[in-house]
Amino acid sequence: MAALRLVALAVAEADDNQADWLQAGVHDALAGTDGVPDVAAICGQLARDPDEAVRWGAAEIRAWTDDTGH
Repeated sequence: MAALRLVALAVAEADDNQADWLQAGVHDALAGTDGVPDVAAICGQLARDPDEAVRWGAAEIRAWTDDTGH
């Protein structure tokens, strides 16, 4: 969860180009790996984080995971 929280913060502060790279990284991390934790569930937990930027970033990441089927 801590790693995904950091990615969520990075997403919240990223410009469009940086966000594209972060999204590609999330998709690459999820592609074909069975050992990946349930990112959508973790993002659901981060949706209750006290930091608004984390909540926003987690929502973006969750949307990205919807695109990959994870």
